[in-house]
This record gives sequence, C-alpha cells and structure tokens, in this order.
Amino acid sequence: MEAVSRTPATLDQVARAAGVSRATASRVFSGNSAVSQEARRAVERAATELGYVPNSAARSLAAGRSESVGVVVPEPGSRLFLDPVLPRLLRGIGEELSASGLQMVLFSPQSPADLQRLEQYLAGGHVDAVLLLTLHESDTLPSRLRARGIPTVFGGRPRGSIEVSFVDVDNQAGGRAATEHLIEQGRRVIAHISGPHGMHPAGDRLQGFREAMWNAALRSDLVEHADFGRDSGELAMERLLAESHRIDAVFAASDEMAAGAMWALQVLGRRVPDDVAVIGFDDSAVAAATQPPMSSVRQPIEDMGREMARLVLSLAATRDVGPRQMILGPELALRASTIGAG
Repeated sequence: MEAVSRTPATLDQVARAAGVSRATASRVFSGNSAVSQEARRAVERAATELGYVPNSAARSLAAGRSESVGVVVPEPGSRLFLDPVLPRLLRGIGEELSASGLQMVLFSPQSPADLQRLEQYLAGGHVDAVLLLTLHESDTLPSRLRARGIPTVFGGRPRGSIEVSFVDVDNQAGGRAATEHLIEQGRRVIAHISGPHGMHPAGDRLQGFREAMWNAALRSDLVEHADFGRDSGELAMERLLAESHRIDAVFAASDEMAAGAMWALQVLGRRVPDDVAVIGFDDSAVAAATQPPMSSVRQPIEDMGREMARLVLSLAATRDVGPRQMILGPELALRASTIGAG
C-alpha cells in the first residue's frame, strides 16, 4: 500500500483552529509569557489535533546546540529530596522543556569548589540556558552567568536587583493575606516564624506580615527565624512561647515550619485552633496531613515552573538581553487550623 503523505499544518491553520490571531499563536510557540492560559491551551490543543510540532524556541536551540537546559539548586541533598515545593517546581519545568523536545539537567552544588566547577561547565556550552532556584544573597554564580552571556532565569526575585529575568510568586501579598486572615479571625497576639536571613521569599513574607500588623495597629516584633524545615519550626515556636505566653496565632513562612510549630503547641498543651491558630505557606501535601488540617497560602508552583521554562526558552531563542519578569498571585487555602477558632 502506498503511504499517504500529509502536508504539515501551518501556524495560520493552528491560529484559526484555536480562534486566536497568528501573533498570539506565535507567542505561544516562542515561549512568550504574555498570553492568557485559556489562549495558550486552545493553541496547544489545536497544534496537537493538526499535528503542528515545531516550537520556534526549541528549533532555535536545537540548531547546533546542546538541546538541554541546566537547573541549578544549590541546596543540601537532603533538602533537595525532602522539600515539598522543589519537586513540584521541577515537575513544571520538566514538563514544559519536554514538550519542547529539550532535556532538563539538574545540578546541586554543595560547596564553593562545586560552584566553581559548575560555572566552568555551564560556560563551556554544555547547556543552552540556566534556571536558578533557591538562591542566597551570598551566591555569586548568577553574576558570573550574566557576565558570560548565558540566558538565565531566576525562580524568585533576587534580593537587591531587578535587572534580571525571573518568575516569582507575590510573597509579600501572600504574607499579608495570611496575617490579615488571622486578624479577621479575632487574633491579636500574632507571631511569625520567618525563613532564613538573606532569602528573598522569607524577607517578603515577613514584610507582608508586618504590613498587616502595622495596618491593624498590632505588635509586629514576635518574630523568629528558622530554616524552612519542620524541626526548626518546632524550636522557633518554643522560643516564641518563652517570649510571650499570650500568643494566639502563628503565621509560618512554610508548611514544614508550621507543622513543627503545631507539634510544639500540642506538646505544650495548646489546642489548635482553639488556643492558637496556625497558618503556613506553600499549600503542600504537608498542610492536608496535619491534625487538624492546616490553612496555608497556596502558590501556583507547577505554573511557576512552566513559566520559567517558557521564559528561558524565549530568551535563549532570541538572545534578548533585557530583563523579563513575571509575578504570579497566591491565594489562601483555609482549613481547620484557623477556621472557626476564637
């Protein structure tokens, strides 16, 4: 039987089938983030149905280049695999890169020597672009990558600089909303368990907490710093209770720290939420597994990963040197650890 040849679908055909303009369809395939989710889904569905495969960003990368994107997570190995947020972020990144025919290569440098070797490796043309996650103020790799002209996108806004490309969640708005919710529940002596000094998300969530407390004319200095982990949240809660036995609510900057705080409260005979309401941040699986289930600030983690991948593909394809930035909005996921309390 003679094979039946099929004329490849064109971009115009995809745009018509999706009910969008050719320019919008082009932006979808170039990785441009300035497209609504509804339009993006319509274009992607039409492309699948019509067999339209090419992705302009992926084609540009594949032309004599490595066809891979490096993802750098400078965190201890135990943190990398136990963190409830990072796997979701990596899943979003991986899905988007895979759809573009590109490979994700994960790096987790553990020492200054590792970082130096990694810089040399990345600068050697082994990857076409880099995504940087969970950075600290002291990290020098970002400036080195920029100096070498390697397309780079940050997961989160780096502290002290806006002249970079990044995708972030509005952490300040999330911290403010979490604290305002506690205030609306009638809580007045509210403590905050912040993340590490020098990490931008932690600083923004703390600022959001303080804004809400200042706006309500409430005390805003009941703050302890921890490392985003469960054990550190437990210890921070013990220190806060030693400072003030009148605490009636806690906003923790991660679900893991909030879970540790809940454990400390219960061990010390404080009922959640009757005596102390608790809200976390991330809306990870941890939040639904606590007893009682924990209220949290929900981040669109997978969407953030996908948008990071789209943005870095676009930067690599166009060699655009100007910073491009996207802020995603959080929302509250309210559960029994705060609802009905007081």
